[in-house]
Amino acid sequence: MPYSDLLKKLPEQFFAKLAKRVAEKVAEGHDIINLGQGNPDRPTPPHIVKAMQEATADVANHKYSPFRGIDELKEAIVTFYKREYDVTLDAETEVAVLFGAKAGLVELPMTLLNAGDTMLLPDPGYPDYLSGVALSHVNFETMPLLAENQFLPDYAEIAPDILERAKLMYLNYPNNPTGATATPAFFEETVQLAKQHDFVVMHDFAYGALGFDDVKPPSFLQTEGAKEIGVEFYTLSKTYNMAGWRVGFAVGNKEVIAGLNLLQDHLYCSIFPAIQVAAAHALTGPQDCVEEQLTVYEARREALIQACSTVGWSVTAPAGSFFAWLKVPEGYTSETFADLLLENASVAVAAGNGFGLHGEGYVRVGLLVSPERLVEAVERIAHLPEFSTVFRSKVH
Repeated sequence: MPYSDLLKKLPEQFFAKLAKRVAEKVAEGHDIINLGQGNPDRPTPPHIVKAMQEATADVANHKYSPFRGIDELKEAIVTFYKREYDVTLDAETEVAVLFGAKAGLVELPMTLLNAGDTMLLPDPGYPDYLSGVALSHVNFETMPLLAENQFLPDYAEIAPDILERAKLMYLNYPNNPTGATATPAFFEETVQLAKQHDFVVMHDFAYGALGFDDVKPPSFLQTEGAKEIGVEFYTLSKTYNMAGWRVGFAVGNKEVIAGLNLLQDHLYCSIFPAIQVAAAHALTGPQDCVEEQLTVYEARREALIQACSTVGWSVTAPAGSFFAWLKVPEGYTSETFADLLLENASVAVAAGNGFGLHGEGYVRVGLLVSPERLVEAVERIAHLPEFSTVFRSKVH
């Protein structure tokens, strides 16, 4: 049976391909240290699970949820943003409940753009941004994220005609895959640019809780004027280890939120109410688990950086997220280096070119295994025959 032209034009699912390769190696009996994933390895905190269990037993939650989510969750989101960022939101007009942030990221171009319109995407960036491009029949231009600019887009380098055509911009800080963080000054510049050229900004704040060295990543909505031109997407996947629960939300500009809600009215009948109750409890309940989580990731980051330093591999510590963005040695591409590590060291990493043209020359490493396994991964790499002849002198 032939598929539709739309389905044929969808981009290859980068992470599905990577997961398949790792699964094949595991099935062959290899002890793979999987640093290529973006899936939190720790369980959802017990108090959130308990809230879910109790809510599941309540027969009132066995019915359809209200289309746009339960009031308890929307009010919890408002409380969360006020507590964490001193941002005031209206629960009815400035909050949209999402089936995980990914769903909203794919839906937003369909909400705001027409076929042939232009949006701006970071490069490197989360690969599934391109799913929204394909499904919406829109065009995109990339904003290079370069080390010399702290992996922030240089707006002065974007051609004026592109800025005039752009109707939507995606940003993501703390950043996947680079681990970079944004500054309030950068967000202020972004708001002014969006107002000048009349486009909407979407800030993907998936890793908002994960800033290292006692620096809390700022919310885009803390910026004066941000709600006039933009929205912020948040997910409970990373902050509360709820990746499999598929719950997130968008907050900000009323018109954008109304559009998202309208589109979702035609796609879903909202999330299982018990999950929403548990999500509300996560946002408003004890936050010790969030602090503990950050401590765990920071310890893993230090273990990775120290291990690399010990074997002569100079790398830059990420400022946020749970990823490290590592340069590959001269003579290798991102893919050939990732292939070398998987085939010869049984270490899986994500090739940087899977995140965009400017991801070439890097691999992404997830801080999603124990410090001991991170150290073991580096030691395996150091024992490769290629290491003594290429790595020590060429990896910077």
